[in-house]
Amino acid sequence: MAIARFPVVVLDCPDPQLLAEFYSALLDWPIASNDPDMCFVRAEYGDGIGFQKVEGYHPPQWPGQDVPQQMHIDVAVDDLDTAETAVLGLGATKHEHQPGTSFRVFLDPAGHPFCLCSD
Repeated sequence: MAIARFPVVVLDCPDPQLLAEFYSALLDWPIASNDPDMCFVRAEYGDGIGFQKVEGYHPPQWPGQDVPQQMHIDVAVDDLDTAETAVLGLGATKHEHQPGTSFRVFLDPAGHPFCLCSD
């Protein structure tokens, strides 16, 4: 029997509302709670991501490790080109370092790396 349910990844960031709006649009998950210091988006089936305000936040410097990424999110997409256009429209930036062909690396509005991955 599991000890816990619904694991949530929590990302440090300077603006939780901005990041919640970005991931809400990316994943089509509603914003479940909205607080100036902590926001969450959550799928109907329970998965979620939290966003915690951190004063003096410094985004990770990927692929270098001067400021390590510590974690990143991979999301599956049907078409890399279509998904790229959509996330750029949401405010993501495409990272200059693209080490593979079946995925693309982007930075969310707070600088966290995430990948769009083809199945």
